Amino acid sequence: MACAIFFMVAFAILGVVAQCLKSVKILQKRDPDPGIILHALSLTNQFEEGTLSGDYEDIAPGMYPGHQWEANVTEIGSNGLFQVDVFTRNPNKKGQNPVLISGQFWRPTSKPGSASKPKL
Repeated sequence: MACAIFFMVAFAILGVVAQCLKSVKILQKRDPDPGIILHALSLTNQFEEGTLSGDYEDIAPGMYPGHQWEANVTEIGSNGLFQVDVFTRNPNKKGQNPVLISGQFWRPTSKPGSASKPKL
């Protein structure tokens, strides 16, 4: 009788441990930080207004499968001040809001953009 109770308790504890390990593994799956893309774009000497896009396989192969990024570059000052908005999303997760990060960079040698054009 004691052996039966011991094994019932042991299997119950093993079930709880297995469930906890499964939960920890789920929590360890992280989405990529769009700051990685913002950092990569900050290394360039010139910006041009427009949209850039790609996936994280170029930067971190195998780490973030399915995750994509999009960067919108906009001139916000006539002196070569640009704002870069980077969006990250995973098309495999429906209904997930994209993650956004923005940065501003001064690149005076860039082509003039919309902020440099005279307003009528």
